[in-house]
Amino acid sequence: MIDIRGLAYFVTEIERLDEWRRYAEDVLGMMTAAAPGGGLYVKMDDRPFRILVLEGRQPRYLASGWEVADEAAFRHALSTLEAAGVGYELAAAELCRQRGMQAIALVTDPSGNRHELGWGHLSDCQPFVSPQGVPRFLTGDMGMGHTVLPSPSFDASVAFFRDVFGFGVSDVFNFRPDPAGPAIRIHFLHCNNARHHSLAIAEYAEPSGCVHVMVEVDSMTEVGRAHDRMQAHRVPISATLGQHLNDRMISFYMKTPSGFDLEFGYGGLQVDWARHNAFEFTRVSLWGHDFGAGRRQQA
Repeated sequence: MIDIRGLAYFVTEIERLDEWRRYAEDVLGMMTAAAPGGGLYVKMDDRPFRILVLEGRQPRYLASGWEVADEAAFRHALSTLEAAGVGYELAAAELCRQRGMQAIALVTDPSGNRHELGWGHLSDCQPFVSPQGVPRFLTGDMGMGHTVLPSPSFDASVAFFRDVFGFGVSDVFNFRPDPAGPAIRIHFLHCNNARHHSLAIAEYAEPSGCVHVMVEVDSMTEVGRAHDRMQAHRVPISATLGQHLNDRMISFYMKTPSGFDLEFGYGGLQVDWARHNAFEFTRVSLWGHDFGAGRRQQA
């Protein structure tokens, strides 16, 4: 199996980069800069970027960037892909330079989601100075946050992430919008860090290419300030403030310019995996998280 250390970055697309620039700076409180080769870097810690926004005709999520420890771990990853019969493409030097990695393998999972598996991130030693005064986002050894991907080919996707990418199951949720109907499965998956989940996969399609991404701050005050900025800039809300049952994250959800949601949160669990028992939970949140808020706002 591949030893993935965390979600290094994600790549998204939009027709007008200024929409993401304003959203990143004015609402998220992150820094932006021109990306080499075109596009927009969004910076949230001491790395040059954690979000790469490219120009494109269709607003959507393009790829998840996963990180392994070093060159030996990368070679092992390639051998693992080959042994599992999973096709991959080594990225060209131009793409590696833009992503700030020494080497990248491009992989597509059974549900059609694109993954960029790389090693040796670029560091320019430049500090993060938020234009909105956000002291810091929780990244480091836990990666930039988490991503939730549509996975209509669910069983094959579970096997791929478990047996090839080496993720473990944190817990599962069987969503039943119709109590008498079949469950829609969502699995929350962890890699080699303490974050409760770096990936979740959901048993349905999503036109934007992503259900949501999550970023985490170090105080409830910063969640509240971001909530105020969301309202001030009239960003559509997707779910009200609440606390999740499984990872204990206190958060709210809002739309990104690319159409998928972003969860802005505080207080997520950091787990000792040697002592963790995976479980099934039967409600999304301990309190709050009204996911009908966005639909009512649009009505």
